[in-house]
Amino acid sequence: MRIALFATCLADTMFPAAAKATVQLLERLGHEVVFPPEQTCCGQMHVNTGYQKEALPLVRRYVRTFEPCDVVVAPSGSCVGSIRHQHATVARQAGQEGLASRAEAVASRTYELSELLIDVLKIEDVGAYYPHRVTYHPTCHSLRVLRVGDRPLRLLRQVRGLDLVELPQAEQCCGFGGTFSVKNADTSTAMLADKMRHVLDTGADVCTAGDASCLMHIGGGLSRLRTGVKTVHLAEILASTEATA
Repeated sequence: MRIALFATCLADTMFPAAAKATVQLLERLGHEVVFPPEQTCCGQMHVNTGYQKEALPLVRRYVRTFEPCDVVVAPSGSCVGSIRHQHATVARQAGQEGLASRAEAVASRTYELSELLIDVLKIEDVGAYYPHRVTYHPTCHSLRVLRVGDRPLRLLRQVRGLDLVELPQAEQCCGFGGTFSVKNADTSTAMLADKMRHVLDTGADVCTAGDASCLMHIGGGLSRLRTGVKTVHLAEILASTEATA
């Protein structure tokens, strides 16, 4: 299958390992991955902070860039959630029904990584090897917007050498929420403290998730406390093999 990668701006600028791991994994599974160079931001941060007019050019660019592609994957539940649930709305509110219809069509072919693997490629065992004790944080957008459910956990359970431990109160938000963590710093910090306590209670070496943004928030806190617990994107774990671990 020929799959287009939407890397997302956060992966492109700060966490490229997640995007690279997505490519490595899919190529190992026998698929061709292409990277349309015209891609930029999905516009989520603009919409979420009330700048819908400024988001419209980004919606238009995403549609134009990925419209020729049969399947699109992104290592981010947050960005895929925006594409599915915001793009057409932004276009319609601007009076561009044609763009809205095109956005809906492209969004229907855009998948978060665990969705692509299980729902489209029909695979749970990707041949990964990762000899660590791992706990999984279900990010808010993947859990509540995309409703990926247990797909990431099903993939992790098939990883050889991995000891998967349940995260207490896993469904609670980590406190990042984009600009929420900036505008409501005290509340965000309290939420992060709860999340870190639950991660540490598992005794895990690694906390994983499908969104680099949440991992950035959790990882920053764990690092400042010198806990020794790492945060690693789901794609990086699934791309890992005995030769690379």
